[in-house]
Amino acid sequence: MVSQEQRRRQLAREKFLRQQQRRTAARRRTHARNAVIASVLGVVVVGSVVSYATGVFKNDDKKTNAGAEVTPSPSAPSKAPDPCKKAAPGKMESLSWKKEPAVTIDKSADYAMKLATTCGDIDVDLKTAAAPHTVNSFNFLAGKGFFDHTKCHRLVTKNIYVLQCGDPQGTGSGGPGYTIPDENLKDKNLKGGIYPAGTVAMANTGQKHTGGSQFFLVYRDSQLPPNYTPFGTISKSGMTVLKKIAAAGESSGQGDGAPNATVVINKLTVTKS
Repeated sequence: MVSQEQRRRQLAREKFLRQQQRRTAARRRTHARNAVIASVLGVVVVGSVVSYATGVFKNDDKKTNAGAEVTPSPSAPSKAPDPCKKAAPGKMESLSWKKEPAVTIDKSADYAMKLATTCGDIDVDLKTAAAPHTVNSFNFLAGKGFFDHTKCHRLVTKNIYVLQCGDPQGTGSGGPGYTIPDENLKDKNLKGGIYPAGTVAMANTGQKHTGGSQFFLVYRDSQLPPNYTPFGTISKSGMTVLKKIAAAGESSGQGDGAPNATVVINKLTVTKS
């Protein structure tokens, strides 16, 4: 017969064994849980590194995105093919003069300008009688090959709609070294502060009589102050070429930048009719 003391010791041993079993089981559960957590953290860290390296995660302080699911950004659409051909062989010459050339054109005659560009020919009827200094300057510069192999450096697609050319530097700051006076600012075609599509006009610095060699071609009616000498009208076929250039868009994505089309004036000529 088991004594009371023996029974008490047996119960104590059984209780101790049960506690040890519970502790062992708890340690196993904890170990298993920690292993899972470590595994998950490893995946998250690796995923984060990969995402960071590929640019998926971006610094975004918008609260609405704080709990959003992160997914890879869609790839940017491929750029449209350049609608223009390669430039003709040759290179631009760096030319400059100290003063405006003397007016030698026949003010009573008709003159036309042709821009033979990589995107197609743009023909322009010039307003000789209304803008003799401007037409004379273009006749002079064209005869010197000043515009040949130069890029049209700017396309504006918001608020105004123009292609700007005539800068041998391609930066918007180049010119022939001289300036010419503003002319024909009261042209009957400039109605309501609108330079109509098809207009060719001089660019300037914003000050009076600061035109040089840079000019712009309007492919869609544009609201502008009458401060830019309108000196030509683009032909129908020339407008087709100009609109093709405009349709290719500009590089900044902000509505004002270099045209996506590679517009190079292979040769610019002025001829008397």
